[in-house]
Amino acid sequence: MNLSGCGTALITPFSQDGSLDEPALRSHVTWQIEQGVSLLIPCGTTGEASTLTEQEWLRVIEITVETAAGRVPVFGGCTHNATAVAVANAKKLAKLSGLTGILTANPYYNRPGQEGQYQHFRAIAEAVDLPILLYNIPGRTATNLLPETVLRLAELKNIVGIKESSGVMGQITELLAQAPTGFNVLAGDDALALPVIALGGTGLVSVASNAIPGPFSQMISAALTGDWQTARALNAKYFALMQAHFIEPSPAPIKASLALLGRGTENLRLPMIPVTEATRTKLRTLLQGLALLPAAS
Repeated sequence: MNLSGCGTALITPFSQDGSLDEPALRSHVTWQIEQGVSLLIPCGTTGEASTLTEQEWLRVIEITVETAAGRVPVFGGCTHNATAVAVANAKKLAKLSGLTGILTANPYYNRPGQEGQYQHFRAIAEAVDLPILLYNIPGRTATNLLPETVLRLAELKNIVGIKESSGVMGQITELLAQAPTGFNVLAGDDALALPVIALGGTGLVSVASNAIPGPFSQMISAALTGDWQTARALNAKYFALMQAHFIEPSPAPIKASLALLGRGTENLRLPMIPVTEATRTKLRTLLQGLALLPAAS
């Protein structure tokens, strides 16, 4: 499976009363595809998946699949620190018609070693026929999936790639140098997209593309086709905004940007809270400087 280009780790829109805003989700997915995004991931970290009920989790993924209507791949987030629960959830997702695959992160809190992680991911992969995209994000899970373990997992027929969010370029480089042909290594950090692609990565799963999907799709496409002048120029232009989306815990800043752009609200679920006014002001200034907001906004 070829997973290339700019993917979006979708936010989950909530109404003022905290309920799932289904029309807003449909609108957001449609806009992402129209702007050129090539992969959608609902119910990941950016989607506040850990705050969703099981019914909401399934509904968000179902809506994303329905709205995408086969135009781009959709990998539904399916992470749990209890392997038996992760397997059961993967089986539930396997029943969703039209879902491309599953994204699953390190088991959090338990902090298993490499063999424990291998057995965990293997159990998920063997439970379903869907393609599996691993998700290494030690900053959230307190567990790092090392290259040698990823390479073992890559031998399983339906583990097709990894979203690498360790932020450790040496580790990512080691993986890219040894990854088998056809194994997709996607950058999981906006700021590292170009270095990862330069070393052989196939694309990016982005937070910032929630707000600026067009420019990010253009940047990743340029890098993948060897147009580094364009890719570097776009990276430089939007780099400060990329970084600003992590001044406070994500996804609060990206939801603030979307609200400033008139494309969403800042409604989050506890323990996530809206950004401070200082951060909101910084985001507004950056968006205005990029001519994404009216001067009087």
